[in-house]
Amino acid sequence: MSYHQTTIMLPAYARGIHIITPIIEDAITQLIPHTAKVGLIHLFLPHTSASLTINENADPDVRLDTEEWLNKIAPENQPQYRHTLEGSDDLPAHLKSMMLGVSLTIPLIDGRLGLGMWQGIYLCEHRNMTGYGGQRKLVITINT
Repeated sequence: MSYHQTTIMLPAYARGIHIITPIIEDAITQLIPHTAKVGLIHLFLPHTSASLTINENADPDVRLDTEEWLNKIAPENQPQYRHTLEGSDDLPAHLKSMMLGVSLTIPLIDGRLGLGMWQGIYLCEHRNMTGYGGQRKLVITINT
């Protein structure tokens, strides 16, 4: 077994849910030997106000509906929130990040991401772009 690891910087995204599958695919092709066909790919986002998830990549309404649902589950401007020093979107961003998670493990199948036909990897940016959020680091570890 061998391990390969890199940290990439994702571009700054506006609040919302964004497909980052092509960025990850590019990083993987540069990271692993061409002979590697089977393994595990682990993605880790070292942030507390963004998250990673896998979902449908065909219909953009899935991303919009998911963002609306998350905003209903963890709304801004709630008087019971104590953690508000960084803005009214900060605690809801932490809650959303906890719900969705900051890591994914995906099989490497025939040298590629082992995603289903309609699956894509999403970066979920939960902060408004007011000095917080911004570029996000993504640690990619591959075990072959």
